[in-house]
Amino acid sequence: MRKKIVAGNWKMHKNSEQTEDLLNDLIAKIPTDSETQIIVAPTFVNLASAVDHLEFINIDVAAQNMHQAESGAFTGEISADRAIFNETDALIASKVDTALTHEMTVIFCFGEELKDRQEKQHFNVVENQLKDGLYHINEAAWKNIVLAYEPVWAIGTGETASPEQAQEMHEFIRENIRKNFGATIADEVSILYGGSVKPENANEIFSKPDVDGGLIGGAALKADDFIAIVNAI
Repeated sequence: MRKKIVAGNWKMHKNSEQTEDLLNDLIAKIPTDSETQIIVAPTFVNLASAVDHLEFINIDVAAQNMHQAESGAFTGEISADRAIFNETDALIASKVDTALTHEMTVIFCFGEELKDRQEKQHFNVVENQLKDGLYHINEAAWKNIVLAYEPVWAIGTGETASPEQAQEMHEFIRENIRKNFGATIADEVSILYGGSVKPENANEIFSKPDVDGGLIGGAALKADDFIAIVNAI
């Protein structure tokens, strides 16, 4: 049975003190009997303190991004946004390879822009992103892959794909994986929805059969909202 996951991406929010306050708030309110995997992704400079803070807590810590090179003269390379910084699918593929070499779990984020959906190209765009960024890996590596469908037009805009739109795309993604890697991998990989998930809409989105959780942005910055989303799944 595939894993249910709720991950909070804090992006560039929260200084060290605010990070500690939010983590303490989450620790106090997190459901102790939840079978859902709960993840937070604080800013890079607060990663180590978050790991220490959550050492004995049922919350995992993720980095938001990483450079594809093992090391080198890449000043300030910490985190970058794919669209803004012109990261290509080939570059993302090399980051996936580096992460898998180090036995990391990858949350692979992808999704179409508004013009792609308006032009009815959203399925083609998503299929190409998957193929170019991820489909070169071998079958064994899929145990370390989590997919996160994030329609670009719904990130930080307040717009949200309807539960039906989310399910339609998630079903398409799973079927695409089934055609390329078989039923076992398709049925076991978790596919998260990311795009303005809030306590008010989480129940309906998570009720869809191919939506296995959420990658949460703004609502992850308030403990009560994030916990409400965790409880919704």
